[in-house]
Amino acid sequence: MSEDRKVPALPVPKPRARSNRKMLIFLILFFITVLVVLFFQSSLSRISQIEIEGNELITPDVIEQASQVAVGDRFFAVSSSAIAARIAKLPMIQHADVDKHFPGLLKITVQEFPKVAFQLTADGKKQAVLADGAVTTLPPGTSIPLDMPILTGWEDSNPNKAALCKALGEIPQSALSDVSEIKPEPSESYPDKIKLYTRSQYEVITTIAYLPDKIDSLPGYIASLQEQHITNGVITLLEAEYHTPYETAPDDTKSDVKSTSKATPKSTPKSTPKP
Repeated sequence: MSEDRKVPALPVPKPRARSNRKMLIFLILFFITVLVVLFFQSSLSRISQIEIEGNELITPDVIEQASQVAVGDRFFAVSSSAIAARIAKLPMIQHADVDKHFPGLLKITVQEFPKVAFQLTADGKKQAVLADGAVTTLPPGTSIPLDMPILTGWEDSNPNKAALCKALGEIPQSALSDVSEIKPEPSESYPDKIKLYTRSQYEVITTIAYLPDKIDSLPGYIASLQEQHITNGVITLLEAEYHTPYETAPDDTKSDVKSTSKATPKSTPKSTPKP
């Protein structure tokens, strides 16, 4: 048989490894897609619990309403920073943190502005005044702490009230423990002048601007007066610091002036204008 009539060789089939690999990748992607769809349809992808901590004056319902999220919302569809920013817009909230813990827990921690004073409404209700000037009514039966001042004579529209609250928030509470009451006492020279009444029976004249710096010297000033048996009078804390007695009968005027000059811890020129 001639070589021209030989049977041709059969073609060798090409390997199908690449085709199988594509099929495997497709199946993996398909199952992943199915699992993702099933996950987002399940309760694991939803907020199942909201915890709120740090609130004392503002109710959890108000905080949750401000957050604009609720149980049942999608867990991964909400932004922690966006929720915290919405809560921080509440007037009593100084700062807010939001943490998400899988599965389903949303934890909100708030920091309220500190209480700096109290006030009474016309009908006798007790209100707490915060450092941002916000006011909240206290539950019936709540007692007012003895180490915080009470604001009297302040209108809510008075811009000096907000400035006072901010100043009080910067002062350590221990420095205000002797102050029982604060009322406005504006004058032409000092529009922000205030009068403080102390539990140690003194009246203190100062301004909102001077208060953070002058309040530190008040306990020492009072202690110096008490050492000299001067148990009352008016203490002025402005550019100059001095003590003057309450108005007395004419017979006692000389003795009071004499004791006042001895009690004054810091000597001031006679020409120093009094407010």
